[in-house]
Amino acid sequence: MESPEVESDFLRSVHALLRELDGHHPAFQSERGMLRWTLHKKIDRNPSNGALLIKILVKELERAERCNYRQYIIPLLHTLMYTLLKTSCVPDDLYERVYDFCKKLLTLPKPYCTIGLDYAQQLKLERTIPGVLYQRMVSAEQSLKNDSFPYQEKVFMFVDPYLLSEAVCRALVAEIKAAQKSQCATSCMVYVIERAFPVLLKEHHRIRNLHAILKAMPPDVTEHCFQQVVAAIEHAGRDMNAEYSQCIEELEKIHSTLQSTSEKGVEQPAAEGSPGIPLPNPNISFHLWTDEDQLWKELVLFIRSPSQSCEQDSLSEELDSFEFQDVMTDYECCEQSRFSILSTDSGIERDLPMPCDEVPPSCSAETERSRLQRKGCMKKRGSTLDSIAFLQSSSNGQGSKSAGKLQRKSGGSIMEPMAPMKRLHTARVLVLGDDRVLGRLAQAYYSLRKRESRRTILTPRLKVQFYYVPIVEEQFISCPTEEYALPDQTEPCELGAYLGRADPWYESNINTLCHMIPKLATMPSSPSKTAVSDLFIVDVIAYYVRLGLHPIFFQVYAVKLLFSNAAVEPVEDIFLIELSATLEECNPSKDNLLMKKKPVMEVPGADFTFVYKKVLLSNREKEETVSLRSTGLVMKAIPSNQTEDLVRLNVNVAEVIKTSNLAGRSYSVVTNKIETRHINIKSTEQRSFTVCLDKDSRRVYKNVISVEVFPCLEPSYCLQKTRTRRNSFQEEEDVGLAKYLPKSLLLPINTFAGIIQ
Repeated sequence: MESPEVESDFLRSVHALLRELDGHHPAFQSERGMLRWTLHKKIDRNPSNGALLIKILVKELERAERCNYRQYIIPLLHTLMYTLLKTSCVPDDLYERVYDFCKKLLTLPKPYCTIGLDYAQQLKLERTIPGVLYQRMVSAEQSLKNDSFPYQEKVFMFVDPYLLSEAVCRALVAEIKAAQKSQCATSCMVYVIERAFPVLLKEHHRIRNLHAILKAMPPDVTEHCFQQVVAAIEHAGRDMNAEYSQCIEELEKIHSTLQSTSEKGVEQPAAEGSPGIPLPNPNISFHLWTDEDQLWKELVLFIRSPSQSCEQDSLSEELDSFEFQDVMTDYECCEQSRFSILSTDSGIERDLPMPCDEVPPSCSAETERSRLQRKGCMKKRGSTLDSIAFLQSSSNGQGSKSAGKLQRKSGGSIMEPMAPMKRLHTARVLVLGDDRVLGRLAQAYYSLRKRESRRTILTPRLKVQFYYVPIVEEQFISCPTEEYALPDQTEPCELGAYLGRADPWYESNINTLCHMIPKLATMPSSPSKTAVSDLFIVDVIAYYVRLGLHPIFFQVYAVKLLFSNAAVEPVEDIFLIELSATLEECNPSKDNLLMKKKPVMEVPGADFTFVYKKVLLSNREKEETVSLRSTGLVMKAIPSNQTEDLVRLNVNVAEVIKTSNLAGRSYSVVTNKIETRHINIKSTEQRSFTVCLDKDSRRVYKNVISVEVFPCLEPSYCLQKTRTRRNSFQEEEDVGLAKYLPKSLLLPINTFAGIIQ
């Protein structure tokens, strides 16, 4: 029975959540990010009130749609769907109202229509097979072994120890361990079984002390019961019309077995009230980012985890055919300009092994293994299956020719093929820190794509999604600047601020952790509080990785550096957020000082030549050349506000202007702004300068005299373009597979809605 006090409390909490989105109430600034968490914690403590909260949220959604308050729709819809996952029994009329509302969103522009379609499909499946969404989420996140739903998901939390203090790292590890203590595999299986009976067999099939009976069973018996429940529900999900009655029959048999166990005198303490069935937090692994190849290695270890089905067994056999050292050697060889030095092949065609695309389907694993271990001078061709998988992975969600479109991309998914290839693993890579950790992520992502373009290992088997939680501590120090350079307006989390402007729900739930996590890390823990009920950071991260499924794509830029010493080889690197350049100190020789007859006012800076392609809305390239005197510059790849949504570089140059008046000659420093996608900067005085990438003092290059910046190309496109040029004279035109591949490398960061126009 609904309580008026509980209903009024829920209504106040929902209205406070909406006022938080408006942003005009300073009184709520100290509680930003806590309101949504507190609201869902009320459902965890009393799950029977879930249907009441859903009813209130549906009313608010209908009012927002009727009054055209679009800024409330996506936050309310996410809050409602998460409440549905936490609530076991929801009336059919509420499902019908939510489903009808999601269908209405299909008439609205993106991202409303995409989110509405996604949730409408989930609701349709949940109404047909109640409890299937909860079962699939828990089974995948906890990697519960079963043959009916063999999908696995894992959250990889990467923290750079150079950027975050030891106290913050310890606090994160403590919360992760506390969350995992209460959710072993057996407990999660018990939750799935408990959730299935009340929602499918309804009220009249209730077993007293079901939780106690399942807990008293041996682990192997619990696992067998779990396998039966999952198999029955998944079998019904594949054929929702004909097999639903069979699913009910299977569950009734399992129910009867448990009922007979209960009647045989298994004494368990009586259950007091209904504690509810919790939604366990996802499996999170914590990693200190100390190795440059650590991300790639962890992903390989993840897909080599114990198999769960026959199809996964075959993948594991194929993965066992290579080792880390073998792949590292193969990758390093691909970096060289030549593919071999000495040929050991006879050159006779019949002596060569059968090409990959001609291997018959019945080819054994031993034949495949021997082909992969062949070390000759000939460049090995990837299989047709791998080529198609990588092609589909690269083209989906990013567009085939991103260089021709200047609008920033939003939506879609990364590394997801269009063909129905089964990839049973999903890696959710979560990075924490300021903009410097994102620069490192861009480097790791570029390295991963480069490896996959040469030898496809992860792409056919793994989906990768990237998440970002901004964290700033007191010790943030940007790269040093010159005395007369641009004013230091360094924002440590520029990309996080942009994500908050593009998606207000990200601003409310994730950007608030920026300063909250360091504060929580320094607070003393209270022994009177239970560990599981106060896991704020892990709970918010779980909410983010579960509902943040809409990426925003950011252009990665390549930079080529030339040095004053001709003996030093040019360096190529990439950056995601910012490139800054400052002049190095000039030490004039003694001869020059002796030649000066009278003191001359020294003008700061040096003369530079800027050759760049101007950004035009018509997408035409207009090359311009500018010569000026400057003390430094800053290139920004992230728009400063939401209206500037063009994919471009905003170059702010500190230009020195000489002036003459009655008092004599003087100078002033003004900011000259350039908008471009491709720029080349040279010092005409051969005076060197220092370049810093992504605000990271560890990525500083000195004695630089020339910088060229341009959009970083997708490695698969570059490789295919190189292969095409060998067999074709059309160098300028993309032919073959190259015309279907994305040209620019885009890094996706997941948010709750993408870019809201």
